[in-house]
Order: sequence, then C-alpha cells, then structure tokens
Amino acid sequence: MNRGPTPGALADLTLDDRALLVEDTLVLADCHLGRGPSSNVELPMGDGSDVLDRIEALLARHDPATLVVAGDLLHSFRTIPRTVERVVDGIAAATREADTRMVVAPGNHDTMLSSVWDGPTEAEYRVGDTVVCHGHEAPDTEADRYVVGHDHPTITIEGQRRPCYLAGDGVYRGAAVVMVPAFNRLLRGVEVNEMGAADFMSPLLTDVDAFAPVVLDEDSRETLSFPPLGEFRHRL
Repeated sequence: MNRGPTPGALADLTLDDRALLVEDTLVLADCHLGRGPSSNVELPMGDGSDVLDRIEALLARHDPATLVVAGDLLHSFRTIPRTVERVVDGIAAATREADTRMVVAPGNHDTMLSSVWDGPTEAEYRVGDTVVCHGHEAPDTEADRYVVGHDHPTITIEGQRRPCYLAGDGVYRGAAVVMVPAFNRLLRGVEVNEMGAADFMSPLLTDVDAFAPVVLDEDSRETLSFPPLGEFRHRL
C-alpha cells in the first residue's frame, strides 16, 4: 500500500471515519437507519446508536458549521421504527448542542424522511465550488466537484475488505467526483476491485478506471492512497 498525497479531487478535504470535511461542512452518507437483521448485511443493524455516537464524535473533533447527510439517512420505504425516530432526534439534538446546522440531501431510500425530519432538505447542497448530493440521479447544478454516496464502495487488499473513498479528477462533465463509503459500518458495501461502470448505480461514475481508491486507516487515521483502478486492478 502506498502512502502519499491524495488525488486532486481530495486535495483540500479532510477525511475522517467514512465522512469528509469540505471547508466548514461535514459530509456523510448512507446511514440507512432502520435496516433490519433480515437484510443482506453481515451483522444486525442494532438500534443505530453506533451511527449517533460517531456523528457526535465527528462534531466534537471538527466543530463544523454544517452537517450534510448526503442521502439515505433512512432505509425503509414503508415503515419507520421508533428506534429510528429516536436516533434521528438524537442526531438533531447533537447538532443543536454543537451549534451545527443539519441539512439532509434526500436519497432514493428517503421516501419517508418527512415523518422523522422537519429540518432543511436540499437535493443538491453547494459548498463553494463543491456540490453535495446523494448521487442516485444526475445533478442539475454545475460544479467543479461533486461529493456523493449511494454505492457504498469497499476494496479488498491482501484479503482484507475495507471501506474506501473513490476520487476522480475531471470524470463527470469535466468535474471531479468523490464518492464516500457508507457511514453505517455494518453495511457490507460493494467491492470495487473488479467492477466496471455498468456495475455502479450512480450515473456520476461513468469511467470507473479513472477513479482512485483511498482508504482511511481507522486506528492511525492515516490516509492510504492508490493509483486509479485502471492502473491498479492487476495488483489487487
């Protein structure tokens, strides 16, 4: 594994615990609160307390002005368990306590968002030259960089599967794209090692070989950067 500078798409971003900081805005995606133990996951999802605890820790470490949940805060299309309401209320309370504004950029799973969240929502949230959105649809807003979730990328290196960020320069309408891993760390995610563009759901990933995987070591918080997948697959 190479330790070195991150790709240009990530040059001014801070990566931390499957989230990132752009300017004074903390971005995370794919909490999938309410996904039950019968779903296709490695472990039951529990009550969401892990998600809440880690968001509180991120707020304490970075003191952001804004928290943007870039889609799929929820999982269920039909019902919202009471545990989910409590976790969403807890996240909202944590952001108020931290004097942080919380915004949700709804994803394709957030059809029942209004039943648990009455705060601000923006499909595409701009931070300077960056637009944050879920990534399940082509964005309407032009930007120099897009930060998205949706596909839950992971990568297997030396037999160990890890969540990863994917970063590409000039890969979508001439703009950079950064895809964050699923914030819910019990989601299995998709393994990018052998995936092509047709295997991704997001329309922003049209040239997968141009995207470089970036892994954050959760113990040392060291960023491990790799070449673009088109140059790197044969070494995995």
